[in-house]
Amino acid sequence: MDSKVIGLDIGGANTKVASSDGTIVELHYLPLWKNTRLPEVLKEIAQRLQPEKVAIVMTGELADCFEDKEQGIRFIKVAVDSAFGPSKASYINSMGRFQSEANSLRELAAANWAASARLIGTELRDCIFVDVGSTTSDIIPIISGEHRAGLTDFERLVRSELIYAGTLRTNLATLLEKVKLERGWCRTASELFATTADAYLLLGEIDEKMYTCETADGAGRSKKDAMRRISRLVCADLSEIREEDVYEIAGQVKEKQISALAEAISEVAQRNGLERIAAAGLGEFMIKEASERLGFECISVSGHWGEEISKVFPAYAAARLLDA
Repeated sequence: MDSKVIGLDIGGANTKVASSDGTIVELHYLPLWKNTRLPEVLKEIAQRLQPEKVAIVMTGELADCFEDKEQGIRFIKVAVDSAFGPSKASYINSMGRFQSEANSLRELAAANWAASARLIGTELRDCIFVDVGSTTSDIIPIISGEHRAGLTDFERLVRSELIYAGTLRTNLATLLEKVKLERGWCRTASELFATTADAYLLLGEIDEKMYTCETADGAGRSKKDAMRRISRLVCADLSEIREEDVYEIAGQVKEKQISALAEAISEVAQRNGLERIAAAGLGEFMIKEASERLGFECISVSGHWGEEISKVFPAYAAARLLDA
């Protein structure tokens, strides 16, 4: 394995970088829909790291700044090829294979999980690969080393192989229609007042350094800031709601996500006859709890490859596949 072979996972919000030997791990918050600096940052990465080969996976083509997925893919490809040179760049498709020019451009859409699944399948064989990142949760059945998942996000949503909720960027109002407080059940406000990052910061599952996305109100990332944002979920401020109730809301967020994750894992497990989980991502803690509830064996990617690599696993997997 070689530090001169790197993988890029270019998402709508985050771009992740990892070398095939695991010595380079980087995460850059680069939202594609907000006057993105992706082209400039990729050129900086290319100049700084001077890689010999680059493997690319992407999910950013879904960003609503693009008219359709093909426009998004073309934008990302132009940015990558301009930064590194087209001769160095290899793209992985939704089958977890390197794409030839003859194949459909759309096969590159939402393929970061496919790279991860291929590496996991090679090393761990039959299992369900679950990766809870900042924005989404992938639930990928792997049998005889090959994934058995749908090939698009749309297909995977239908099959419970994708949950569009993650550890940092998910609007709490999309998870909780009501919350239970000391005075009883309370409906929530359907506004972007707080995100899952606020809940998990309060609960100690992440720290301020791991809170890499923007805050809902543009304010700070302290626990006091997070409490203020969460209180707005019920149209309150910190003079109107008890601290215990704010923490209770955060706990209900965690419970809701773990329950949804366990339900989806159970459905995928029954359909594929699998009872072993490989857990990756910033939300590994959720996967472990969901696996325990289901009575499934859970293998930690953090324990196998390291905590930092787990957070950028698709980028690492892409680099490893290219360096094989």
